[in-house]
Amino acid sequence: MARSLNKVMLIGNLGADPEIKYTPNGTAVANLRIATSDNRKNKDGEWEERTEWHRVVMYGRQAELCKDYLKKGSKVYIDGRLETRSWEDQNGQKHYATDIVGNNLILLDARPQGQGAGPNDAPSGKKPSAGRGDNQVPSQDFPQEEDDLPF
Repeated sequence: MARSLNKVMLIGNLGADPEIKYTPNGTAVANLRIATSDNRKNKDGEWEERTEWHRVVMYGRQAELCKDYLKKGSKVYIDGRLETRSWEDQNGQKHYATDIVGNNLILLDARPQGQGAGPNDAPSGKKPSAGRGDNQVPSQDFPQEEDDLPF
């Protein structure tokens, strides 16, 4: 039996605020427009940026997170799968659209100052620093032990 894989992974920016709707049973549905960009050389040898737009649909708790934390310009990682849907317009013509149904969402923007108190938040609005020499204990404060390892 042959196996298959339908997997999409994106890192990009929202092109608009999330559109949030609710199903009749109360499940949240978020529609996102994500832009990804890459640089290529054109036929003249000049570098140009090319942007691709993706439609992403998130459901349930992930959709709620989109509503609460995302806005136009937010940088996100999303993984999910491709799903094609079809419908008929008023003239009876059949249309198709392929969307990404998101499974996982990771917010990649830094949290704005003053929001929440996480384990890395310092008191009084100061940011913790990981620079050289900060919070380092001099080596003479550690007991010196001799070990009898052969190397």
